[in-house]
Amino acid sequence: MDDDHRSGCPINLSLELFGDKWSLLIIRDMMFSGKRHFRELMRSEEGISSNILADRLRKLVAEGMLTKADDPSHQQKAIYSLTEKAIALVPVFAQLGAWGRRYLPVTEEFGIRARLLEEGGPQMWDGFMSELRTQHLGLPPKEPSGHHHASVAATLQAAHEAVLARDTSASPAAGR
Repeated sequence: MDDDHRSGCPINLSLELFGDKWSLLIIRDMMFSGKRHFRELMRSEEGISSNILADRLRKLVAEGMLTKADDPSHQQKAIYSLTEKAIALVPVFAQLGAWGRRYLPVTEEFGIRARLLEEGGPQMWDGFMSELRTQHLGLPPKEPSGHHHASVAATLQAAHEAVLARDTSASPAAGR
């Protein structure tokens, strides 16, 4: 075993990469909220500081989880993209979300996407990974298989927005 790692255990090595909460939350925001720029990622619900975000983005790029390129639409901006290595985490996020919904006090606002991914299972995860590959890696879109006609990302976002709209219109105190 090399000196950079505590052991060759796959769980240990994964935790060494994702051992802090911020790395997975950055990937989550890129996957599920379509955030690709530093300022967008700064607006995380969890309130990441700019120095921690910059450090984690640098580490995720160095580990091959993200790529960083100049944004063609704005000279002073960088655009971050998920790599295949990060996209392959979709089933992990789906299972982590399902576990969280089962055992932790998750709000419907934040649990709706996890519920849909759990119910959609591997077929939905594959469709979502294909969409992410198109968006982040520039691969051509795959023909949808099965009953998913709308994009998975659009379905998840629409469900999230519907919960927000319902909660906001239900009562002034329903938001928190």
